[in-house]
Amino acid sequence: MFSNQPQMRPINTFAAWKYVMLLVFLGLGILFALPNMYGEDLALQVSGEKGSPIAQDVFLEIEKELKDNQIELKKSSNDSGKALFRFLDSESQLKARDIVSEFLRGKGDYGVALNLAPATPEWLKSLGGEPLKLGLDLRGGVHFLMEVDMGSAINKKEDQYVSDFKTTFREKKLRYASVIKVKNVGILARFRKTEDMERAEGIIRQSFSELSTRTREKDGLFEVVVTIPEVKLKEIKDYAVKQNIATLRNRINELGVAEPLIQQQGSERILVQLPGVQDSERAKRILGTTAIVEFRLVNESAGYNPTKAPSGSELILQKSSGANYAIKKSPVVDGSHLTDASVGYDENGMPQINVVLDSKGGNKMLLMTSKNINKPMAIVMIETKAIYERVNEELKVVGQNVIKNVVSAPNIGAALGTKFRITGQFTPTEAHDLALILRSGSLIAPVYFVEERTVGPSLGKQNIELGKTSILVGFIAVLIFMLVYYRVFGIVANIALMSNLVFIIAIMSLIPGATLTLPGIAGIVLTVGMAVDANVLIFERIREELREGTKPAQAIHNGYDKAFSTIADANVTTLIAALVLFGIGTGPVAGFAVTLFIGIITSMFTAIIGSRAIINLIYGGKALNKISI
Repeated sequence: MFSNQPQMRPINTFAAWKYVMLLVFLGLGILFALPNMYGEDLALQVSGEKGSPIAQDVFLEIEKELKDNQIELKKSSNDSGKALFRFLDSESQLKARDIVSEFLRGKGDYGVALNLAPATPEWLKSLGGEPLKLGLDLRGGVHFLMEVDMGSAINKKEDQYVSDFKTTFREKKLRYASVIKVKNVGILARFRKTEDMERAEGIIRQSFSELSTRTREKDGLFEVVVTIPEVKLKEIKDYAVKQNIATLRNRINELGVAEPLIQQQGSERILVQLPGVQDSERAKRILGTTAIVEFRLVNESAGYNPTKAPSGSELILQKSSGANYAIKKSPVVDGSHLTDASVGYDENGMPQINVVLDSKGGNKMLLMTSKNINKPMAIVMIETKAIYERVNEELKVVGQNVIKNVVSAPNIGAALGTKFRITGQFTPTEAHDLALILRSGSLIAPVYFVEERTVGPSLGKQNIELGKTSILVGFIAVLIFMLVYYRVFGIVANIALMSNLVFIIAIMSLIPGATLTLPGIAGIVLTVGMAVDANVLIFERIREELREGTKPAQAIHNGYDKAFSTIADANVTTLIAALVLFGIGTGPVAGFAVTLFIGIITSMFTAIIGSRAIINLIYGGKALNKISI
C-alpha cells in the first residue's frame, strides 16, 4: 500500500550537508588560527625616503653591510618597498639597528625601526593567514592619549573669517572701518554708513551662509555682528580632530613604526599606540610638535642683538647664539606653502633641510627676495606647547606657550624660487626630525598629552605568558570537570570547547584592526566558562528527562530543544552588555567587549550545533536503552 505522507527523518539525525558545513567551518577555523602557532621573529624594518619604497640596490647594500659586520641574518626580504631583516636574538637586532642607522646617515631620510615580524610561512600568507595583532600591554611600546586644543582651532577659523571678510569687502568695493574679533561677542564688521552695513550683511549671508548675523549701532558706528552657530562649531571641531589624525598618521608612518594604532577617542581626543617603540620622548616630541616655519625679513635698522623692536617688528631669540633679532611681523612665506622637506648636507658636511614650496609660495618668495638681495632673511620656527596644571588630582591644560626661535638668518645671495635650503646648527637627528615634522604638515590645532604610558618588551612578554597560563589552566580545569561529570557527553562538550577556542582566535585574526589585549585575554577566559555553561544546561535537561522516564533518544532530542530558549535568552542579554561596553567603552574595555562578543557567538554555535552534530553521530537513528551521561 502506498502513502502520500512525507518520510520522517529518524530522531537525532542531521542531513549530510550539515556535517559538510561544520567540517568546512572547522577547517577554515584551523587554517586561519594556525598562523598564531608560528610566533614572531626579532626584526629590523627599513623604509625608504619619506615613506617611499626602498630601492633594491640599497636593500642589497644594507644586507652586505650587516654580513660584513658579522651580523647573522635569519632571513631578509624587500616586500612592498619595506626592507625586513630578521635575527636570531635581540643582541643582533640592536647591533643591526645601530649599524644600519650609521650606514644610511647621509644617504637620505630612511626610517629604521625595531620590529617583531610574524614568522608565518609563505604558503599560509598566500591564503590570507595572518596572526593576531597584539596590543601594547602584550607587545610593549608607548601609549599616548592626546587632546586637541579646540579653542585654538576655533580661533584659527575666526582669523580666517576675518581675513576672508576683508578680502570680500575689497573685491566688492565696500568701504569698512574695521573687521575685528571680540571675545564672547563674535566677529564685528564696522561701517560708517548704515547702507554699507546692510549691504555687508547681505554679502556675508550670501557668501558665508553657514554663519549667523545681526546688526546694531554702537559708538557712532554701524556693526554687523557675526557668530558661528553650534552646528558649524561642531563641524570645525570634527575637522580639527580628523586633520590632526591625518597629520599624526603621516608622522608615524615616516617613523617606520610597525602596526601603529591611531584613532579618535571621544569628541576631542586622539589615541596613539606605537608597538615596539621604547624612546617615548622622541615619539612625543615628533607627534606633539606643532611646528610652523615662517620666512621673514630682518629689520636691519634695529642693529645687532637689539633690546627693543621697531614698529612692525618683534624680538625673537636665536637659541644657538643667544642673540636677539628684530624680525618683521609679516612673513614673506609661511609653512602653508611648504610641500616637501628633506635632509641633505652642505659643502662642509653639516646637515641642512632642503625645502620645496608650492607655485604660489615660490612666486611670493621670488618677488620678495629679488627686491632684497644681500639683505638678511630669518627662518623662524614657531612651536606651541601646553601649560599643565593639576586640578582635583587630574592633569588639565590651562593655557599654551608659543615659542619662537630664529633657526638662522642668512643674507639673501640670489633670488629664491620654489626650492632652497635651511641651514643652522642642526645635529643629524634634529634635522631628520624637523624635516619629518615639516613635510608631514602642521597640526591644524595644538595637541596636548593627557596620558602617557610606556610598556617594556619584557613586561609585554610576561603578560603574554601569564595570559596563556590563565587560559590553559581554566581550559584544563573545565575539560577535566566535564569529562568526569558527564562522561561521553563531557568528551563531546570538550571537543566543542576546543573548537570554540579555535574559532575565536581565527575570527580575531581575520578582523582588520582587531587587537588582542590583556583584557581581551580575560574575555577569552570568561568565554571558556560561558561556553561550557550552555552544554551544562543541555546535559542537565537530558538528565531530567531521563529521570522522568523518557526514552534516551527522546531525552536527547528534548534536552537540546527545551534548553535552547534558556541558552538564547542568557547569551542575548550578555551580547547586549558586550555591545554596550564596546559602544561606550574605550581602549581595554572595548578590547574586552570584542572578545566577549565573538566568544558568545562562537560558543552558541559550537554548543548548540557543534555538540549536537557529534551526539547525533554517536547516538542518532539508533534504538537506545542507555546513554553515558
